[in-house]
Amino acid sequence: MSLDLISNPWFYAVAIPAVILTGVSKGGIGAAGGFSVPLLSLAISPVQAAAIMLPILILMDLIGLYAYRRDWDRSIMRVIMPAGLVGIGIGWVTFNYLNDDWIRVLLGVIACGFVAWQVLAGVPAPAQPSRWKGYACAAGSGFTSFVAHSGGPPLAIYLLPMRLDKALYVGTTIIFFTAINAAKIVPYLMLGLFDARNLGTAVALLPIAVIGILFGIWVRKRLSTLWFYRIAYTLMFVTGAKLLWDGVTHLLAA
Repeated sequence: MSLDLISNPWFYAVAIPAVILTGVSKGGIGAAGGFSVPLLSLAISPVQAAAIMLPILILMDLIGLYAYRRDWDRSIMRVIMPAGLVGIGIGWVTFNYLNDDWIRVLLGVIACGFVAWQVLAGVPAPAQPSRWKGYACAAGSGFTSFVAHSGGPPLAIYLLPMRLDKALYVGTTIIFFTAINAAKIVPYLMLGLFDARNLGTAVALLPIAVIGILFGIWVRKRLSTLWFYRIAYTLMFVTGAKLLWDGVTHLLAA
């Protein structure tokens, strides 16, 4: 039986690098996953992009979960997991009333503003942010993850100042988003986002996802902690800038 696929070649021109970059994020960097929906949205609608990416993200989560099953912080997870699930619930309830472009603008401002503040303030000493900051960031991460799979920047705002070991940072991020992405399945089904074409296209991209995450694991083992955080902050800023640009340009064109 043949798969029902998107036929637009421009879609695959952006989908293949988006999936590879997301795999590298899942496997080794932990801060670039927000690229996927913005890049796919250059060729298709953000809603369709989110539906296609969810099965791919779940496969990546399973691979990453095995690779980092011992490298995650349980005390941090007790703060961020409940709040992240609350954010998923808020995204589900408000999904049909959301304006994609305003979400992009908000997320872009948060990500770029945080990185700019860190650069201007200098490299901070390792710090343990408050639990309330963790609740707020994780809830925001769950919400933006639900609507655009862009939950990385809000969560990074909470995790990066802790200056965790890179394996612990990536592992904690992967465990969190494994649960968050699994929690999206039923809401996405009930919202009617998984049609035959979206699922068929996702299946066709799964081998690319495996290549990306294995490459990310390989890269992470060869990066120093200093360069790991430099790349993480850079990718966070670029992701935020992309979201901000898309949101502003679409709103002005409306």
